[in-house]
Amino acid sequence: MDVSDLLQAILDTLPAKTGCYLMKDESGEVIYVGKAVNLRSRVRSYFQVGGQEHPRTRQLVKRISDIEWIVVGSELEALILEMNLIKKHRPQYNVRLKDDKRYPYIKIHWAEPYPKITVTRRVVDDQAQYFGPYTGVWAVHQTLDVLRRIFPYLTCNRTITGEDKRACMYYDIKLCLAPCIGASSQDEYRRMIRGLADFLRGRTEGILERLQTDMQQASQELRFEQAAVLRDQLEAIQQIVARQKIVLSSDYEDTDVIAMARSEREACVQVFFIRGGKLIGREYFLMEGIDEDPDANVIAEFIKQFYDQTPTVPPQVLLPHEVEEAQIIRQWLNSRARGSKVEIKIPRRGQKRELVQMAAENAAETLTALQAQWEADEHRQTQALSELHEALNLPKAPKRIECYDISTTQGTATVGSMVVFDQGVPNKADYRRFNIRSVIGPDDFASIEEMLRRRFRRWQSAQEPADTPGVKPDRSFAALPDLIIIDGGKGQLGRATQVLEEFGLGDVLPVVGLAKREEEIFVPDQSQPILLPRKSEGLYLVQRIRDEAHRFAITAHRAQRSRLGIASQLDAIPGIGPARRKALLSHFGSIEAIRQASEEELAAAPKMNAGAAAAVKTHL
Repeated sequence: MDVSDLLQAILDTLPAKTGCYLMKDESGEVIYVGKAVNLRSRVRSYFQVGGQEHPRTRQLVKRISDIEWIVVGSELEALILEMNLIKKHRPQYNVRLKDDKRYPYIKIHWAEPYPKITVTRRVVDDQAQYFGPYTGVWAVHQTLDVLRRIFPYLTCNRTITGEDKRACMYYDIKLCLAPCIGASSQDEYRRMIRGLADFLRGRTEGILERLQTDMQQASQELRFEQAAVLRDQLEAIQQIVARQKIVLSSDYEDTDVIAMARSEREACVQVFFIRGGKLIGREYFLMEGIDEDPDANVIAEFIKQFYDQTPTVPPQVLLPHEVEEAQIIRQWLNSRARGSKVEIKIPRRGQKRELVQMAAENAAETLTALQAQWEADEHRQTQALSELHEALNLPKAPKRIECYDISTTQGTATVGSMVVFDQGVPNKADYRRFNIRSVIGPDDFASIEEMLRRRFRRWQSAQEPADTPGVKPDRSFAALPDLIIIDGGKGQLGRATQVLEEFGLGDVLPVVGLAKREEEIFVPDQSQPILLPRKSEGLYLVQRIRDEAHRFAITAHRAQRSRLGIASQLDAIPGIGPARRKALLSHFGSIEAIRQASEEELAAAPKMNAGAAAAVKTHL
């Protein structure tokens, strides 16, 4: 392919060494970061035909104006540098955690005489202990609200001397041990904080035993108020522990279980945290920029970016399948675990496999719920429609959008679909299918024409008085859309425009074509396509509508093809016409049941005789 003189000079001088490369657009923005054992070979491959199989790669290469490279000493150094560069630049074409903010953690300030508990987004080497990450601050504070009732830690800014005359109100409502007035010693307070840390790690057995012992001792010493406080703490922990599912034996290695579900736009990665044999928590994370990347690559990128932020790495990580660069990632995780050995395992059977499957199911459910939330979020729908209104220069925000797609196999069982979105939400009651009748052979253009002609003939009929009193027109065809989307490029769009002009709607109904390869939107009488921003709600809505039209069309096509397959086998038998074919299928239920029936059973079927039965047995 043609490249600029600057790029060609860079490609000619690339070193055959291990390192990272940064690809930049004409404005100097970093749009992709990668690493390679051999920089020369890897970077040059992007500009060869074989290296541009995927549409996203072709789009990336078109935008490259400059390439910077950095040589390092090993693959591990390259992996670490790549992660840091992705974190710094957040390039558009890299798979990455969706939120660019740091995730919140619970922090225990062990360096202080009376350690406090805070929420932070920065993990530093300061002798403190960190727990997390959590996907939202609300989840952290929800956890701390529960913990403080069990472990009443300090929240004030007093200098603790034990000689204050009065404690604050938190002591009165049993949310503080009041070391400020000497009600709790430093050793007692720090022991309580160690219990809190053990609880966050899932180590609850020792806490329960200690509280039980302390409660009994306080009772024996007639310190009944203190015994009551310990009893309440004990009951609170027991209730929480009862909700934690015991999945493995208590001496089982601490484990993170990772699985994923994905959609067209993003992937949802679910992580189960198993500590002390218990599932103590779970979090989901969204990955963007996934496009055509295989699952193995998405999971690998998640592992690198996730564990680059977490303060600890467990001895065992369970995955649904192998990931790219597993050996070098394992080596890096071992360095993150401060010399401890970290195992990456892909379980094939047993309880571990069930855990991975459970995580995958949770990821799928979470992704579905997030998409449902999008549909229910009127603000985001309004934003998407407003973006389409502006980007496509429509007369108004498109309240009703119709999308059309064709599905066929070598011109057989061709089916067209029409899906309808009202205010950005699917209106499935208005979906319609079209069995294409007039087109012979694979011809998407002609199929689009037939489908749209039939759709707008029905619209015309709905505008005229009904021939039969009491018969109402089809509601879906009676309404005109505010925007028509054709799944295809300029050719399909041109045929759609011709049909609209036939019905006098050429200047009335906006119509566009959506080419999936580059997500380009073609508009009539405009040579250059429109590219919506990759993160825009407008693009997300258009993709969802297109995907729904494709799903609806291909489902009908498969059913039609299956029916045609059965019918064609029976039609080829002498003496079996449409009536007998229908009677046989109705009586036996399937072509396989007909094949298994005896000649006597076939002859006894409705509309059959001995001669027809013999013909069926001979030909099937």
